[in-house]
Amino acid sequence: MDFVKSLAIAASGLRAQAGRMKVLSENIANADSTAQKPGGDPYRRRIPTFRSELDRELDARTVQLGPTRPDQSNFRTKYEPGHPMADANGNVRYPNVNSIVEMTDMREAQRSYEANVNVIGATRRMIQRTLDILRA
Repeated sequence: MDFVKSLAIAASGLRAQAGRMKVLSENIANADSTAQKPGGDPYRRRIPTFRSELDRELDARTVQLGPTRPDQSNFRTKYEPGHPMADANGNVRYPNVNSIVEMTDMREAQRSYEANVNVIGATRRMIQRTLDILRA
């Protein structure tokens, strides 16, 4: 039964990290977008969170992607008076997304995802070895 717990916990980690990568990819995709109307707010960076859940059936703690929260840092502004989304002062507001930070977070999420895949692979190999021993 401990093998099942290991698989369930690692699978919850896979789902959580996949959800994190989705949020990060949305941030990256919108890094250079502008508001829909002049002087409006552009895309606001989203920050993924995680929460621990007790799986009563397995009697194990798993992880889930929690609510995403908006990053309240300031938007980037550029002076571009000819831009169609410029405000009265000629400034265009861009998302508060730093692509380098997002790519660093993406790499961390990828490594966590791969670690969970490795846990599943190791658990499967241990199950297979146990079955081989029992058959012999």
